[in-house]
Amino acid sequence: MVDSLRKPQENTQFDELRPGVKAPSKDTILTPRFYTTDFDEMAAMDMSVNEDEVRAIIEEFRADYNRHHFVRTDVFDQSWEHIDGKTRELFVEFLERSCTAEFSGFLLYKELGRRLKDKNPLLAEGFTLMSRDEARHAGFLNKAMSDFNLQLDLGFLTKSKSYTFFKPKFIFYATYLSEKIGYWRYITIFRHLDSHPENRIYPIFQFFENWCQDENRHGDFFSAIMKAQPQFLNDWKAKLWCRFFLLSVFATMFLNDIQRSGFYASLGLDAREYDIHVIKKTNESAAKVFPIMLNVEHPDFFKHLDTASDASLKISDIGKGTQPKLLKTLSQLPHIATIGVKMIQLYFMKPIDMATARGVVR
Repeated sequence: MVDSLRKPQENTQFDELRPGVKAPSKDTILTPRFYTTDFDEMAAMDMSVNEDEVRAIIEEFRADYNRHHFVRTDVFDQSWEHIDGKTRELFVEFLERSCTAEFSGFLLYKELGRRLKDKNPLLAEGFTLMSRDEARHAGFLNKAMSDFNLQLDLGFLTKSKSYTFFKPKFIFYATYLSEKIGYWRYITIFRHLDSHPENRIYPIFQFFENWCQDENRHGDFFSAIMKAQPQFLNDWKAKLWCRFFLLSVFATMFLNDIQRSGFYASLGLDAREYDIHVIKKTNESAAKVFPIMLNVEHPDFFKHLDTASDASLKISDIGKGTQPKLLKTLSQLPHIATIGVKMIQLYFMKPIDMATARGVVR
């Protein structure tokens, strides 16, 4: 039924590498990044302190509970031209950002599996199996983009994207939080649309319940690795770095989502309320492994994020204007400074020490 219903809609709002292939969005501080790391340091890690938990999670990976989940059903075989205008633009952007993030995970995990295979086969297997999951996710999202007459050239992304180097402990902090916040984002959207099916504008959301369990298991794998490397969690430097990564992940999501509040409105969600819920749930999850959690209940926490978000919107609006580049930059500087000040205030807001909260002396 398919082709006769899918009359191509012009994608005039998107730059294309070639017809039907979307040009990747320009890298900014808020866009998904590609990572590389010190593979030798990773290979030398001893998992014996927490090997049983690591092996148990890898056994779950082997079971591959979602091996038959990412199969497009007949519900996709229809025209999606009714999703148009700004909603279409925001939805395609959502698919692109999600696909890029999943593909970034695939590349990192695949390379870790390859590089560690002979030196640390236990970790190598875990990373290889996670790369399998991420490849499915990215492929499913990219196929969804084709319903809107666009796709990403993932091979081009591999070669054209710049890669950020993080030492292994920073990879663990960042990817653990990325996987856990991904779980809470997906499950929150799924539960909302399960209660309000009239807002399920596209069938991909029906896949989120099982999908997010992959994210959850991946997060548990990184948690198990960090527990096997207590030096990453039990000193004053770990507390400072965990605070930095928690704030970075939360602020990035908040500023991104508020800029795209129209997308969430199309699903019947308030972007700010959605983000507050996801941040609180991810913060609680992180407290199970990190030595600190952010005090998100502090009356100023979300006020500071709101101010930063307002400044981010103003930067975006100025960027879309017709002023010369230099004038745009000068006009944006005060708002960039506002974001910087708010991030500093949030960083120095006293966190909750989990050793004290649990009544444990480290």
